Amino acid sequence: MHQISDAKFRPEQIDLFLPYLSDLNLRDQREIMERPFFSLAKSKRLKPIDYNSPDGKTWVHVSANPDYGMATIWDADILIYCASVLNDMKHRRINDPPRVLKIMPYDLLRCIGRPISGRSYDLLGGALDRLQSTTIKTNIRAEHRREATFSWLDSWSQLIDGKTERSRGISLALSGWFYDGVMMNGGVLSIDRAYFDITGGRERWLYKVARKHAGGAGEGGFAISLPTLFEKSGAEGQYRRFKFEIAAIVKRDELPGYSLSLEEAVTSREPLLRMIRRDAAKQPETKPALNASRPAPTSVAASQRTASSQAQQADEPQNYLTDETLDYLRKHYRGWDFHALHHDFKSWLLDDPGRMPSRYQSAFIGFVKQYHEKNRFQL
Repeated sequence: MHQISDAKFRPEQIDLFLPYLSDLNLRDQREIMERPFFSLAKSKRLKPIDYNSPDGKTWVHVSANPDYGMATIWDADILIYCASVLNDMKHRRINDPPRVLKIMPYDLLRCIGRPISGRSYDLLGGALDRLQSTTIKTNIRAEHRREATFSWLDSWSQLIDGKTERSRGISLALSGWFYDGVMMNGGVLSIDRAYFDITGGRERWLYKVARKHAGGAGEGGFAISLPTLFEKSGAEGQYRRFKFEIAAIVKRDELPGYSLSLEEAVTSREPLLRMIRRDAAKQPETKPALNASRPAPTSVAASQRTASSQAQQADEPQNYLTDETLDYLRKHYRGWDFHALHHDFKSWLLDDPGRMPSRYQSAFIGFVKQYHEKNRFQL
C-alpha cells in the first residue's frame, strides 16, 4: 500500500473527508449492472472474460493482472460506494464533483456492510489493488473510437499525516469511463441496501440484472433465456453447471425485492428465467364475479375496445406472454395486435376450464396461427 502525504492531493480535490455512513442513498452504475465486468468467484481468476452481445453490437473484454487476479463482484461494492457519493454530491449541487475521492476506510466499510476489523482493512487493500490492475476494453461509450481501455481505478493511495504519521484515509482516483458513466443523466440506478447481504456471486449479479431490467417492467417482469444469461454473466465453467446453480437459486428465491421463476421457452428446449418485482407481483387483481357474463370478442377490433378495461382480469400464474413468444409472433405473423388476440385467447380459455393447456406459450402461438390463416386476407 502506497504511503504519501495528503498535501500532494490538496489542489486536485475538495479538501473534505466524506462522512457518508448508513444514510447514503445507494446507487450503482447502470451500464455495468448487466454486462460481465467482474469475476463472480471469490477464488483468484486469471482467465479473461470475452463477451459479445447476441446482436454483435456490444462487446466487453476483461483481463486480470497475474499478481492480483481479476476484480470481483465483491470488489465492485467499492464502486457502488463511490457512485453513491458522487450521485449525492450531484444532487446537492456541488460544483464539479471530484474524480479523485478522499474517503475514510471506516465509513466505506460500514456503508457496504463489512465488519470493522484489521482483516477487513487488509482485504480492502487487496480489493483496491484488483480494481486498479484489472484492464477492461469495451465499445460501450467508446463514441468515435473503436474501443475504450481503462481500469476501474487510475490509482489509489493511503494518505499519511506528515507530522503524526497516522493515516488520514485513502485517495481513490476513479477512471474517466466510470466517472463519466456515473455523472451522465440516468447513469445510475438505486439499489437495495440488502444487496450487500447477498453472499453468492451469481446471486449478486442476478440482482443487478433484475434491478436493471425488471425494476420498471411492471407485473410481467423480464424474461431471458438461460444460455443468453450464461454468456452475459461471464461465469467460468460449463453451461450445464451454471444452469444447475441458477435452478437452485430460483428454488430458494431469496433475491431482495425480486422473485425468480423458470419457464419453458417457445423456440428452444432451454428454459427462460423470469424476474418480477415482488411488489408488482403482489398487486391486487380484479377477479370476475362467478356469475358475470364474459362474451368473447368476435373480432380484433372488439377485443381492442375491451382490452383496456379488462387488463387486470385474474389469470392463472403462467398466463402472460414471454418476450420470446412476442418476438416469434412478430416475425411470423406480422400485422396483428397480439395483446388483443391474447385477450381473446384468455376469454376462450375461461369459457371452459378444461381448455387450460400444459404448454401455454405454444398453445397461444397455435391460436394466433389459426386466426392468421382464417383472417390474413383482411390485413
